Amino acid sequence: MIRKTTAEDFEAIFNIINDAAIAYKDVIPADRWHDPYMSRKELQAQIEDGVGFSCYADGDELIGVMGIQDKGDVALIRHAYVRTQQRNQGVGTRLLRALIKGSTKPILVGTWKAASWAVRFYKKNGFSLVNEAEKNRLLKQYWSIPDRQVETSVVLVDEKYWRDSSPS
Repeated sequence: MIRKTTAEDFEAIFNIINDAAIAYKDVIPADRWHDPYMSRKELQAQIEDGVGFSCYADGDELIGVMGIQDKGDVALIRHAYVRTQQRNQGVGTRLLRALIKGSTKPILVGTWKAASWAVRFYKKNGFSLVNEAEKNRLLKQYWSIPDRQVETSVVLVDEKYWRDSSPS
């Protein structure tokens, strides 16, 4: 079942993110990895900045989480993670579809360039990569990330982005 998370889900969200993010260790640049991958303070800051999380629950257990953040003329998919033991069972796809269902805004996703599995996932779900110059512009406009992360990231967009040729 997919539902919006509540304050009571905070620890489960934190645990899912940090369990699943182990996949990035030794894949993303070493200077971008830290343990835990996302601290409680960082997670709280993301929520306070408007990232609304939804989760996939199997009974009382949360299996996956994914956030969406309204940025005015676009929406960002943020922090998409599925527990390591439950990957490749369609949880991420179900969450992504639920979050973008009915959205009239272009949807953007930023991820690590070296996370080939994440790039494949979004491409399989109808997203496409933007070129380097557009990626740099979008990351600077819609995300608050360090320059080093901009260098090592990609941005994927849905078909609505291409129809609206000039989101600002």
